Amino acid sequence: MSAAARLTVRAQRPDDRAVVRAVVTAAFGGSLEADLAEALHDSTAGAHGLSLVAELDGSVVGHVQLTRGWVDAAERLVEVQVLSPLSVVPARQRQGVGTRLVEESLAGAAQLGAPLVFLEGSPDYYPRLGFKPAADLGFSAPSVRIPAVAFQVFTLAAWEPWMTGALVYPEVLWALDCVGLRPG
Repeated sequence: MSAAARLTVRAQRPDDRAVVRAVVTAAFGGSLEADLAEALHDSTAGAHGLSLVAELDGSVVGHVQLTRGWVDAAERLVEVQVLSPLSVVPARQRQGVGTRLVEESLAGAAQLGAPLVFLEGSPDYYPRLGFKPAADLGFSAPSVRIPAVAFQVFTLAAWEPWMTGALVYPEVLWALDCVGLRPG
């Protein structure tokens, strides 16, 4: 039986906090992203509970967080979701764990009625999951530090063509300086 067949995805529970921190730290090789995951989870922007973990044989091997953001559209602010961070322990990368987490998070966003899910991510990875360059659909990034190829969006059933404009991140991303590329 393959690892993907044994993989389960579920909502993050309060007792998962330490293991999620360890997974995110291992995936990124540092603690900044783990600090971000915790801060987003604890913030009002993360209140929808779209923080998911992937378990393989009873061990947490991956995590994904969706957080509330907004599109500043001409008609009105539109609540959207932002996918960040996506983490898989190094020993389980390239085995379908990240793909499954993204798919489950997109399904959760759709159930909430979100029209869009944005991310800053690899243009080699996310397009195969249905993400498109956000600028191609009329969106502008919340920071000049986000490379155009990394600023991507996934449209859900609730999206309407008038919902374009600037993405507005929640305050916690700015407070931890986790927007776009950082010097050094």
